[in-house]
This record gives sequence, structure tokens and C-alpha cells, in this order.
Amino acid sequence: MMESWVRFSAQSQAKERVFRAAQYACTLLGYTLQKGGARPDLLNTIKQLEAHMSLTRKLMRLGNSAEALEAAKRSVHLSDCVLRLCITVAHLNRAMYFACDNVLWAGKTGLLQELDQNKWSQRSFRYYLFALILNLTRDAYEIRLLMERESRSSSSKSFNSSPSPLTPSSDNGGEFPLTPSPSGLSPLPPLPMLSARLNKQVHLLITVLRNNPPLLLDLLKNLCDIFIPLDRLGMYPTGSGFVGACGLTSSILSILTIVYPWLKLKP
Repeated sequence: MMESWVRFSAQSQAKERVFRAAQYACTLLGYTLQKGGARPDLLNTIKQLEAHMSLTRKLMRLGNSAEALEAAKRSVHLSDCVLRLCITVAHLNRAMYFACDNVLWAGKTGLLQELDQNKWSQRSFRYYLFALILNLTRDAYEIRLLMERESRSSSSKSFNSSPSPLTPSSDNGGEFPLTPSPSGLSPLPPLPMLSARLNKQVHLLITVLRNNPPLLLDLLKNLCDIFIPLDRLGMYPTGSGFVGACGLTSSILSILTIVYPWLKLKP
């Protein structure tokens, strides 16, 4: 019974991701056609198709609020306190976002005719934005942990492969080499030091993301998604074309994590 439910939930999620990709593809297509001077009737058709896709997605997400609450209950038991906080609160915000989305669906279908749809839409996007901020915080935390681990690993390999300056050698007559006095050291200029440190951090970041595709995909998906609520809430207006491109990209990345489950970031 549980396996059947999990399979049904995965299929519903995959269908919702496909409809999401189609919705934002319509958004991007409408923007492109408008810039190209397309006929008004064609633009209206694209907008109506986009609205139908959005309404269908809301219908398919009616049970997602309960699933988000169950995910929050599971994440409470994580051992890492930072991951526990970020993931749990993110799931709670997602649950509130889906609840507001359900109310919007009822308003759009006529079940709640006096509903202030703009007010509820703004409320849902605020919860969506909070969830994305927490997801990005979790990504940044995991990247920092992996970079520290990679740095320690690289330092250990470098230390083991290079001879110790305190090891006696035939060059110094079997004696320990003298350590130069601090006054004899010539410190590096500040700018080259900062440049070398920055290059090292960038190299570590690239190495970590290259070796962790699930983390890379989750980071890219969240970075694309966050522009959607920022635009809808008026905090950082980017235009329908950019929103459509970001939504389409994040939808494709989400579909990849469903087709290839090993690409999904855990927990």
C-alpha cells in the first residue's frame, strides 16, 4: 500500500513538473512574441493557455500541503542542527504556500467568489520566497562543509607528499634546518595574498560542485526559482521573459531529479 502511494505521488509530481515547464514556456513564448510584434489574438491565446496550465497545476497540488508537513516531521530528527532548522522550516513554509495555493484554486474555480485573489497570491509568494531562502541557506551550508572537508583533504595530501622541513637531510649534514627568523621573512603584498586566497576558494568551490551533482542541481534550481517570487512581489522586477526562462530552467532541472532519483539532494 505504501509503495503504491509513493509511486502515485512520484507520478503526480512528475506530471506537475511537466505542466510547470509548459506554463513557463508559454510565459517565455508570450514575451518573445510580444517583442516580435505578434497579433493580439495570438498573444491572448498564449496567455489563456498559460492560465489553464497554472490552474491545472493548482489542482494537482491539492495534497501537497499535507506531504510538506510530513516531510517537516521527518526532518525534525536530523542530527545536524543547521540542516534540521533549514529543512524543517522550509517544509513548513512550503506547506503554507501550498495551503494558500489551494485557497487560490478555490477562488479561481468559483468556489470562493468573494476571495481577494491578489492578496492571497502575494501571501503565497511570500511563503514561497521564505522557503527558497532557506533552501539556498541549506545549499550554502552544505557547500561550506564540503569545501572545508576538501581543503583538509588537500592539505593532508600535500603534507604527506612533500618532505618535512624538520627532517634531517644530507644537504644539511644530517642536522635539522634552521627556521628563519620572523624579521627575515618578506611578507607577500596584500593584493597577491587576497588573489591567491580567492583563487583557492574558487577552485575548491568548483571541485565541490563538480563532485556533487545533486547539490549543484539543487543550487541552480533554487537560484532560478527565487527570481519568480521576487518579481511577483515587486522586490526585484525582472520581467516576464526572464521569469519564464528561470521557471522553464528550474522545471527541467526538477524533471531531471525525478527521472534520475540519484540527482535529488538528500535529505
